[in-house]
Order: sequence, then structure tokens, then C-alpha cells
Amino acid sequence: MADEIKFSEEELQSLNELSQGYQNIQSAFGQIRVQKIMAQQQMDNLEEAEVRMESDYSDLQEKERELVAQLNEKYGPGSLDPQSGVFTPAPQVEQVEDDVQIEKVEEKTAEA
Repeated sequence: MADEIKFSEEELQSLNELSQGYQNIQSAFGQIRVQKIMAQQQMDNLEEAEVRMESDYSDLQEKERELVAQLNEKYGPGSLDPQSGVFTPAPQVEQVEDDVQIEKVEEKTAEA
């Protein structure tokens, strides 16, 4: 049998420091992995919240379109001052001019 050799205290200390260094690094890797998992969960939650907000935004836009259609049907085209609640109907000059032009075309057609 070979003779046993005993390491010096300095050599044992160096080996223990290496072992402790590996344990510390393994622990740090574990902590980093846990932090990455938690960060990914937060990202997933944010993405889900973003999708819900996009859906809510689309729903709100649809409600706005419906309300505008109802108000246009009730009051006609115009503009609303949201601060005062005053609605100003749009001038209907364009429609009258179109009617006059249609009448002129009809008169010319009747004359010919």
C-alpha cells in the first residue's frame, strides 16, 4: 500500500476555498434562474394585461362609434364642445347647393 500523504493546512485551505467558491457560484446561478423565472412571469402578466387593454380599447372605440351614430341620427352632423355640452349643427349649405345644381340639370334636360 502506498504511503499516505497529508496535505498542508494551506493546501487544505485552498481546496476548501475552491469548494466554497463553486458552492457560491452554484447558488448564484440558482438565484439568477429564479429571478429570470420571476421576470418571465412578470412579462407574461404584462403581455396578458396588454392584450386585455387592447380588447378594452377596441370595445371602447366600438361604443364611441355607436354613440356617434346615434347622436348623428338624432341631431344630424355637427360638432360638440365637451366642456360646455353645446352642440353646433353643421351648416347645410352644401346640400342646398347640390339640390340647386340637380334642379338646373333637370331644367336643362327638360328644355332639350
